[in-house]
Amino acid sequence: MIESKKPIAYRFRGYLPVVIDFETGGFNAETDALLEAAAVIIEMDDDGILVPGERHFFNVDAFEGANIDQASLDFTGIDPNNPLRGAIPEQQALTTIFRSVRHALRDTGCQRAIIVAHNATFDLGFLNAAVARCEIKRNPFHPFSSFDTATLSGLAFGQTVLARACQVAGLGFDANEAHSADYDCDKTADLFCKIVNRWKELGGLPEHQQPQYQQE
Repeated sequence: MIESKKPIAYRFRGYLPVVIDFETGGFNAETDALLEAAAVIIEMDDDGILVPGERHFFNVDAFEGANIDQASLDFTGIDPNNPLRGAIPEQQALTTIFRSVRHALRDTGCQRAIIVAHNATFDLGFLNAAVARCEIKRNPFHPFSSFDTATLSGLAFGQTVLARACQVAGLGFDANEAHSADYDCDKTADLFCKIVNRWKELGGLPEHQQPQYQQE
């Protein structure tokens, strides 16, 4: 029997989009701390419309010896020493996210996850560095491919800054909530879905490439 797949498995050539956002202690993925991690798994409804699905958010303890620039903390407002953060080790955060992503891969019939992020090179770099640092063997994400919403929103809305792109897209954006991984991740997920769904409304993929249910 052929394994059944959900339509999203056909939409992105077997890749499952998962939105990721990290807040960090700097710009160097090899040396700077990962302080917040958020993920939203993208789903597709019966009408072929993308919607944000299961979400995760964690405050993360800086790994031993990590660099944390004060300028980064001033920008994000994160206090790594605040005992109320309830922070967990980065390995625990990533393992929990990866487990949910692998479940979604099995449920949809997708072959691999692909990171969606605003300026995706930054988040993908920190993801890969943390995976290597934690010696995680089962990483469900493609190691170098990504969907960058900065590029997509530049095409769709003429804006590359997340806040401005969301505003032009009619999604709204609260500057007081910005630079928190959970808020930015949610807005990035909304923006990605908005762009892909709008492309569908405009005609989208050729008919022979439209997502369809595979018969068992």
